[in-house]
Amino acid sequence: MYAIIKTGGKQYRVSEGDLLKVEKIDGEKGSVISFNEVLMVSKDDDIRIGKPFVEGAVVLGEIVDNAKGPKITIFKMKRRKGFRKKTGHRQTLTSLKIKEISL
Repeated sequence: MYAIIKTGGKQYRVSEGDLLKVEKIDGEKGSVISFNEVLMVSKDDDIRIGKPFVEGAVVLGEIVDNAKGPKITIFKMKRRKGFRKKTGHRQTLTSLKIKEISL
């Protein structure tokens, strides 16, 4: 059984027991988060696709950790002008363990 959920502007394919990193979700370590924006649920041969979301479908996940992702370097330069600009970004991420997928 798997589901496709939407969080943080992205879509993820999840199954029970999966560990995934998503954009930061507010909550303490060990708290349970429910995802109501379920786009698709597949159980054996039964596939339900939402318009846009599947009614009554809920995915429960537990927060394992809040951390920062890798540093991304942004470098801008214009040739022959002496213009150089270097910045960076580190996205905050939340690690989730999927507990249950229910219809």
